[in-house]
Amino acid sequence: MTAVEQRFREFKMPDVGEGLTEAEILKWFVAPGDTVTDGQVVCEVETAKAAVELPIPFDGVVHELRFDEGTTVDVGTPIISVDTDPGAGEAAPQAAPAAGKPAEKPAAEAEPAEKEGRQANLVGYGAAPASTKRRPRKPVPGSQRSAPAPSAAAPAPQEPAPARPEAAPELNGSGRPARPLAKPPVRKLAKDLGIDLEAVTPSGPDGIITREDVHAAAEAVQTARETPVAAPSRAVEGRERRVPVKGVRKATAQAMVNSAFTAPHVTEFVTVDVTRTMKLVADLKQDPAMAGLRVNPLLLVAKALLVAIRRNPDVNATWDEDNQEIVYKDYVNLGIAAATPRGLIVPNIKDAHAKTLPELASALGELVTTAREGKTTPADMSGGTVTITNVGVFGIDAGTPILNPGESAILAFGAVKLQPWVHKGEVKPRQVTTLALSFDHRLVDGELGSKVLADVAAVLERPKRLITWA
Repeated sequence: MTAVEQRFREFKMPDVGEGLTEAEILKWFVAPGDTVTDGQVVCEVETAKAAVELPIPFDGVVHELRFDEGTTVDVGTPIISVDTDPGAGEAAPQAAPAAGKPAEKPAAEAEPAEKEGRQANLVGYGAAPASTKRRPRKPVPGSQRSAPAPSAAAPAPQEPAPARPEAAPELNGSGRPARPLAKPPVRKLAKDLGIDLEAVTPSGPDGIITREDVHAAAEAVQTARETPVAAPSRAVEGRERRVPVKGVRKATAQAMVNSAFTAPHVTEFVTVDVTRTMKLVADLKQDPAMAGLRVNPLLLVAKALLVAIRRNPDVNATWDEDNQEIVYKDYVNLGIAAATPRGLIVPNIKDAHAKTLPELASALGELVTTAREGKTTPADMSGGTVTITNVGVFGIDAGTPILNPGESAILAFGAVKLQPWVHKGEVKPRQVTTLALSFDHRLVDGELGSKVLADVAAVLERPKRLITWA
């Protein structure tokens, strides 16, 4: 590591979740020139799971912010440069990459020109092999630099002089080399196919255009020629909005597609009289043991599901495709689907099966509050086993929920409405709701799924079963 590298340290985008590959920079809390200390939060990023604040792991003065807010950055990419020794005076830091592009190695730190007697230069570029005779370099048009003519009186060296690193290629206004980098065979191929190398996006190391890049450009041109261009519609001009798919929305979409087309879903429904449950909710709100806690019908639905899982433990499982195994779990991390300004997220209550009703109410209230504030961490959304989605808060009676990936079941709780119901042989107005249970039919058959749903309904119809079935 050079002295410059030791002084100007880079903080790279970390993997703040489980295997995440990218994150969007939501907000910077520092600016160039600000002093930062080890552990200080410098920015907030949004991953596919949550918004996370990133602390920097060293002290110094911010030299450069590599990306603007709103930019999606791959994990491992430097996002901020810090001068860890600002008192040492001026120094030339490493060249910063353009926004969205990886850093290029400075010319002063280029690889040695010679290795085992041969130079590792791209054909057509770089310094020619050192020799006792050398042609004078032609001046570059428009440049003030030119190589001096060799002196006739200068004695010829006895040994080849070590080659100097070639200067970095001049860049145009877009940050790319003024002349595209490509080997002669690639240039010939581009000429034969009628492809302008200036318009080709390089994929090779150091911005080198490969044969594959040229072929890809040729295919794109051919496709464009064959695809008819639709005439712009003036009727929708100014009446449509386009929003990039990223962050939570992107992760949710991919997860739902993977779940829907991987796990064979089965959904069963039951309509149940929950009048007694609604009365219990009202009583619990007045109970001193529940003072200050969030008490609502969802709390008792969660407790009813936990009781049903305890009575039918095989529903709490995961299908391991790689090992062709069913993994039965002796714990319940209860997920609660939450609609937030950032999109739908599913944080879960760890070890919900072991919590008392007041503890469950406290955990549920904290989960909802944290989600609405956008402070849910990736750990809060990892490791769920079953989920509840409360569609009733939107006035919806029922639906067919899609499984959270890796889970075996999801329960949808519909709206509670006053409806005519046969009670004790008479038609009376009762509080009624519809429950829908979706499950993975690879590991939960119809009998097991039906038992779970029937048990949830039975507890909500007669909540005293929370005691008798305990």
